[in-house]
Amino acid sequence: MWGGRFAEPLDPDLLAFTSSFDGDRRLLRWDVLASIAHATALGEAGVVARGDAEAIVAGLRRLLADLQAGTLAIQGDYEDVHSFLEGALYERIGVPAGRLHTARSRNDQVATAFRLFVKDQTAALVSEIRALIAALAERAAQSIDVILPGFTHLQHAQPVRLAHHLLAYVWMLGRDADRLIDAYRRVDVLPLGSGAIAGIAFPVDRKRVAEMLGFSRISENSIDATGDRDFAVETVSAAALVAIHLSRWAEEIVLWTTDEFGFVALADRVATGSSLMPQKKNPDPAELIRGRAPRVMGNLVALLGMLKGLPAGYHRDLQEDKPATFDALDTVRACTRAMRMLLDGVQFVPKKMEAAAGRGWTTATDVADYLVRKGVPFREAHEQAGRIVQRAAAKDVALWELSLNEYRAVSPKFDADVIQAVSVEAAVESKDSPGGTSRRAVQAQLTAVGERIRAVDDWLTASARALRVPEGLAAG
Repeated sequence: MWGGRFAEPLDPDLLAFTSSFDGDRRLLRWDVLASIAHATALGEAGVVARGDAEAIVAGLRRLLADLQAGTLAIQGDYEDVHSFLEGALYERIGVPAGRLHTARSRNDQVATAFRLFVKDQTAALVSEIRALIAALAERAAQSIDVILPGFTHLQHAQPVRLAHHLLAYVWMLGRDADRLIDAYRRVDVLPLGSGAIAGIAFPVDRKRVAEMLGFSRISENSIDATGDRDFAVETVSAAALVAIHLSRWAEEIVLWTTDEFGFVALADRVATGSSLMPQKKNPDPAELIRGRAPRVMGNLVALLGMLKGLPAGYHRDLQEDKPATFDALDTVRACTRAMRMLLDGVQFVPKKMEAAAGRGWTTATDVADYLVRKGVPFREAHEQAGRIVQRAAAKDVALWELSLNEYRAVSPKFDADVIQAVSVEAAVESKDSPGGTSRRAVQAQLTAVGERIRAVDDWLTASARALRVPEGLAAG
């Protein structure tokens, strides 16, 4: 592709070192589609004779058909997938293939194929997250009557509904979907037509190319367009947060399956055994989700480090963008799917949860709240509630098992209704503010989640429509 300036070929070992062909061959489908759009635009602008443009497009369509049929041998000593494409096309149609690279550089060519790939994979990941959110919301709706202790510092804090606890992860994942959708907007920019750095000297209609490839807009600056990988950083950053949230949830599942918690039992289809200890039932999928999160974090750091020392414009360092991005998106998508399958095999144990909710004096705050409603300043009420806990601890009983006399020994503000007020059920139901644990508040969350799922569905429909646009180039 660049041999005219050189008197000898690149050293074979250095060719192997510099080649990205093993990794970026995944871009071939998108590179072919972008090339069809480019050749079409060249013909429409009269930059390339219409007959040559038609021959190029026809050859590219045959290549794509073979690729989709699995009959295209993607191999050879090529520097990258883009040189393979040009070589394979030349073998099929001869001289006209040499006109395809008119008015483009590998710099804007690779950026275009890469952006198309990232758009596709981002939509696929959002779809996986949407499916997990829906499955989790369904389990939450089924668990609205189950109460367990909420935890802070891994200590019993206040009682909550299991549905409320599960919805915490729904909202985390919802933000993840939002971030990916937002990142997609900045991926959705056509760099083709930027050339190597300075733009192109031919009247190619870039907006027409963008329409053919389903991009919503074109890049504004040729230097920035060819050297920009912010879109990859943003997408991988959003994916890394997905991995972190899945890891947090996976860690909780690992804890909850222990005998010490016993909140969860795992179906055989989502657990593994031990090669030595017959009694073991291990939460391996959760542990691997937890273990793969750092890998995604590492990919994000690799992308940031790659960009850190680069002046504006294209540099060969940018070749390292694809392995990090590919691996991050593949890993997070697989982890999201695995978590959905794991959730299907999670069997909650309500008796264990409800028994735990009754331990640890988790309704002590409700003692303080009771006094506040009687006119006691909160700090004073907090101190008096602590003294009630001391009395319950000394007797090793729950707060609702203390006598009214024990309460009145601390404060005459206590009446008989305090015993009911500090029950687990009353404590949960009393948190009736938006986002709280009452039945009404949790039902409102479930309604809001349904609306959020429908909004994501609308976005997925729109993105699928945009991604189908370049696919139409294959058939003409």
